[in-house]
Amino acid sequence: MNTETRTKMIAGAAEMIARRGVSATSVREVVRYTETPRGSIAHHFPLGKQQLIEEAVAFAGTAIATPMNKMLQEEGSVEGVRLFIAFWRKHLERTKFGSGCPVLAVCLEEASDMQGGASCEGDTGEQVRLLDIANSVFDAWRSIIVEALQRDGVSASRAESLATLCVAAIEGTVALCRASRNVQPLDDVGAELTLAISVAVESAKMS
Repeated sequence: MNTETRTKMIAGAAEMIARRGVSATSVREVVRYTETPRGSIAHHFPLGKQQLIEEAVAFAGTAIATPMNKMLQEEGSVEGVRLFIAFWRKHLERTKFGSGCPVLAVCLEEASDMQGGASCEGDTGEQVRLLDIANSVFDAWRSIIVEALQRDGVSASRAESLATLCVAAIEGTVALCRASRNVQPLDDVGAELTLAISVAVESAKMS
């Protein structure tokens, strides 16, 4: 029961959440999908599905943040965001629009759906923990964009609002693309985002 097996299961769970959502990502399906021993669940995830899902969401957040950070650091805010949008475009085309963002997925299901139970009012502790993890991931993504914008001279307040716009727009547009099975919405939103960032950077240079 080595670390490689554990990582494989977390990555597999993240991919299944991206494709099917949380409720359809069962422990049994993760074991089957990753071709790992059934006993590895109890060994690596003693708290069961909830623990596996929480770690999968955090894993997905880092897996997306890493290339995003590299692109923005190396290319600057305008080209970095353009490349990050191209990253999502490639992902959608490669999966034939079958896979979206696992972090967004956990925000769209009620706690009862995640556990496969009857509906209930309010958030459970399990759902709150997942939402907190998702919120931390979104904050991390926004921070990467904020830092890139500030390196390009954009003020802190303007950088914060633009970063929020970028994360919200890209996340929402990935869902639109999956629904339409077409990358045109992402291309359209990408053009608008890079234009907005270009204007902010140029304005900062002139001030």
